Amino acid sequence: MPNLVPPSLDHLRIFLAVVEEGSFGGAARRLGRAVSVISYAIAQIELQLDLTLFEREGSRRPSLTEKGRALLAEVHAISEDFDALLSKVRSLRQGLEAELSLVVDVMLPGHVLAPLLRDFQVRFPRVPLRLHVEALGAVPSLLLEERATLAIAGPDLPGLAELETEVIGAIEMVPVAAPTHPLAQQARIRPGDMRSHLQLVLTDRSPLTRNRDFAVMSQRTWRLADLGAKHALLREGIGWGAMPRDAITADLASGALIELALPEPFATNYPLVAMWRRDGRPGPAALWVLDELRERLTPQP
Repeated sequence: MPNLVPPSLDHLRIFLAVVEEGSFGGAARRLGRAVSVISYAIAQIELQLDLTLFEREGSRRPSLTEKGRALLAEVHAISEDFDALLSKVRSLRQGLEAELSLVVDVMLPGHVLAPLLRDFQVRFPRVPLRLHVEALGAVPSLLLEERATLAIAGPDLPGLAELETEVIGAIEMVPVAAPTHPLAQQARIRPGDMRSHLQLVLTDRSPLTRNRDFAVMSQRTWRLADLGAKHALLREGIGWGAMPRDAITADLASGALIELALPEPFATNYPLVAMWRRDGRPGPAALWVLDELRERLTPQP
């Protein structure tokens, strides 16, 4: 058995062109080569691999042999991988990030984030994305630990000199409870009533927000690190608490949750703040995400 010689990428692409065009002449026209060059390239591949790839006898149109068909998928993969490599090199030469690591606050609406990432994939098909969804201080913590490039955080945390910040929007928060909860059944909630009822509060494990409370009004609290769990417990009537209006629109419409008319001041706006490290300016892909979020979080007239 002769030693195998790896065929050139050019010859492999000629092989694909013959398969796709159905003839040596068609491949020659597509590639701008002479038919003799196409024929020579196929002969060289067959010699190097010690395989017959095309049946040529009895027909003017070459057809793949069984062994040729068996190799077709691998040849396609080699060609596509090389195209991906060249695209990646061009992107890097243009300053595009090798990867975008994005961390977003759990309050960022899914109906904003999902279409944005769909459009990101179309615009930057060769930029891998690493997405983290965190709460409160855990969002900027990933920037400080250099595990993220761009962050969309919640309420601005003072004293983070390493980070640049920009308010790009806000989420409306709504105090709610299940219809079976005592607060939801009161015709009028009096000042101080909510303090004796269990409040479900979103929290996280970050030292940046340790011992800090956001819109806590009750003497009794359960602290949850997951917004989905908080939502489920609210629907069960276990306590009352604030949720993003976008996340509970269907619950309010169906009556599964009731908006509470609290008599005391309640922070209804949850700011969304873009953050990035001062020593690492965002690249083109991150800046595109930032521009799109500014626009998509701006209330439409």
